[in-house]
Amino acid sequence: MSASGRIDLKSWPDADFFRALRPAWVPAGILVATAFLAWLVPLPATLAGLRTAGPFALLLTGLGMAWRFNRGRSFVILASLLGAVAAYYEWPTKPVYVALTVLVPLNALLVMLYPERGVRYRAAYGWLALLAAEGIFLAWISTASGSLLENVLFRSPPTPLVGRLAFAAAFAAALWRAWPELTALQVGNAGALVGYYIAAEWIAVPGIHAAFMCAAGAILIVALLEESHRLAFRDPLTGLPGRRALEERLRTLGSRFVIAMVDVDHFKKFNDTHGHDIGDQVLKLVGARLAGVGGGGIAYRYGGEEFSLLFPRADLDDALAHLEAIRASIEGYRMAVRAPDRPKSAEDGAKRRASSVPRGAPD
Repeated sequence: MSASGRIDLKSWPDADFFRALRPAWVPAGILVATAFLAWLVPLPATLAGLRTAGPFALLLTGLGMAWRFNRGRSFVILASLLGAVAAYYEWPTKPVYVALTVLVPLNALLVMLYPERGVRYRAAYGWLALLAAEGIFLAWISTASGSLLENVLFRSPPTPLVGRLAFAAAFAAALWRAWPELTALQVGNAGALVGYYIAAEWIAVPGIHAAFMCAAGAILIVALLEESHRLAFRDPLTGLPGRRALEERLRTLGSRFVIAMVDVDHFKKFNDTHGHDIGDQVLKLVGARLAGVGGGGIAYRYGGEEFSLLFPRADLDDALAHLEAIRASIEGYRMAVRAPDRPKSAEDGAKRRASSVPRGAPD
């Protein structure tokens, strides 16, 4: 796995691969715990009101956090889930249920097709208008009883076939957005969809339905908190822990440790000559190499072209050997500057190289 958190499939499976999947542990754990509690631990009669209040409370909390943190995709998913709870609470009819199993995943699919642009901007009003229009539609069909619902595509419960297809498309789009960075919020969006799907499958059992709607809200609340922590403590360019993370770690160290400052020589001159984009490539390269330091060292982006290497519970002589090794590794690395028209994917690059070989040239 690279310093930016991307998974290197050439080395799969290894410890780095499973470490990269850590963001999926929390959603999976919440879903497993919810299943255990919903099926094996009966809700006391005195807490029966949580079946109604619980989903509203968690989804509203998550919605407020998504608005505050300006996360558009999570906001749309949470608003759709909250609307689904409210709509079925108000109109607990089969047409409304069928419509919700289609509309909620379609909203998620639609928001995944657009780049993340936040929620507090002018185009966000379009999402609010769409959700309002869907609410009006649900109110209109709440009293419908047409033969269309007996069609194999709409027959329910559990989730009708068209709803399952919509969910599969939305879940695939969520995974597509999450890969390969696998940040907590991207994985949380996918996990919330799983929670909603299970809730829809068990709509006939109010306790289980409410539990998994709560789980969907809890998954996104935790994901939003983890995302805010990542933005505060991790450098977005190199993927290394940032200066704030280093300061937090220094408070926990004992009296025995080694810390080294790493500076890229003549970086300002290089930046002025080749431009900031190429300079960013250099910083990414240096960060990736430093992340592989041995001896239990931990690399941090301190700021600008400065990095830090921390060796907890290490002696100076031991750390010096690893510092010299990583310095020599960076010095001896021949960097190839990425051209502006360089293909983004390996497949496109292979095609371009193949087309550039003259006919009759030896392989």
